[in-house]
Amino acid sequence: MPHARLTPGLTAGLITALFATSVFAAPSASPDLTRRQPQIDKIVAEISPKRIEAYVRKLVSFETRHTMSDTVSETRGIGAARRWIKAELERCGAGTALQVAYDSHVAPVSARISRPTEIVNVVATLPGTQEASKARLYVVSGHYDSRNTDVMDATGKSPGANDDASGTAAVMEMACVMAKHKFDATLVFMAVAAEEQGLLGAGHWARQARANNLNVAGMFTNDIIGSSRADDGRVDNKQVRLFSQSVPATKEMSEAVRALLATGGENDSLSRQLARHTKEQGERYVKGFKVSVIHRHDRYLRGGDHMPFLEQGYAALRFTEPNEDFAHQHQNLRTEDGKVYGDLIEFVDFDYTAKVAKVNAATLASLALAPAAPQQVKVRTDKLTNDTTLVWQANAEPDVAGYRIVWRETTAAGWQGSKLVGNVNEATIKLSKDNYFFGVQAVDKEGNVSVATYPLPLR
Repeated sequence: MPHARLTPGLTAGLITALFATSVFAAPSASPDLTRRQPQIDKIVAEISPKRIEAYVRKLVSFETRHTMSDTVSETRGIGAARRWIKAELERCGAGTALQVAYDSHVAPVSARISRPTEIVNVVATLPGTQEASKARLYVVSGHYDSRNTDVMDATGKSPGANDDASGTAAVMEMACVMAKHKFDATLVFMAVAAEEQGLLGAGHWARQARANNLNVAGMFTNDIIGSSRADDGRVDNKQVRLFSQSVPATKEMSEAVRALLATGGENDSLSRQLARHTKEQGERYVKGFKVSVIHRHDRYLRGGDHMPFLEQGYAALRFTEPNEDFAHQHQNLRTEDGKVYGDLIEFVDFDYTAKVAKVNAATLASLALAPAAPQQVKVRTDKLTNDTTLVWQANAEPDVAGYRIVWRETTAAGWQGSKLVGNVNEATIKLSKDNYFFGVQAVDKEGNVSVATYPLPLR
């Protein structure tokens, strides 16, 4: 059994509160962590394959959404596409707190930009309603630009049905459904531009977020989530890949990364912790659907719009279908030897796309309803012992009911055990820190659980 200890410097009121709470987690006083949240079930049920199909069809109707395509026409090119996305989000968000705006900058000439070009993201923000949580942001994106075989072809037809009208449609559907609900933390839904030209739209937003010291607690990008059929004809509509970075491949090692490596915690990066939470919540609310966590930042030597967020030190993940068909990706429209090439709408599985959107929505809702991940989590190292004592800073949210310790063997990918330890800020588990990895989660009165925080050594 774990037991709790008080740390020095507690106020008299806090000490009274701690003693008034059962540290040993009497079942009647503990939040029910097994209960499905009715609000999340309702959101998941409302995600509509038919609306997602309508969004994809409309995006494809613009013929090309290349970053340097027409911005004046009302029916063709990226300008028409972004105006429609903004208008649609404004329409479905009417009467709610959803705030829709453009995020714009001019990209200079570069390897994939032949002339200075305005890059415009469409950003829909649903502000959090809890004072202690509203500055905590969760971002979800899809990119609405498209491309042909030649990445500089700004005029040829480039429908981009799967890459990435599917991801854009999923984000739009999430925004429209979730705008009708309230969350403690803030949700940001983005249709970003110029992914194909070098992640320019997402990169601009992520850099601005860091420059403004925004608390982006997690980011998802949905890129190529529309097909359940592989290039050899196999259909796999029961899983999605979730790419999750360990430690960044940088020339200079940050202190945070150094601390992870020094304690064997390279599998406990911010993104890996977010991925564990996403797998748990996604599979909990979307039954029969698997979230396959891939321990890479992206597909082999490839990338997406989560990468600029990783570069800024944020936790960020990529959703992608299980088997890509490269005949329907980055290809000019044509038929050769009876084989159809091109990213056409007939190759999109809308029911499958909706399942991926449901996983996103369930996870985002669980994150935005839950407390923040605990801060200043440490493991005591002042004594040689076979127990493990963890300490952490109390959360600021008023509805925090207590904390949960989670653990797993060093060879395990996911958490294997857990224990509610009450509303305390120190607890001891009768397991050795030599043999297990630990995390601390905050739990609110409704049973919403935060992402786990990996403990660093307290020397």
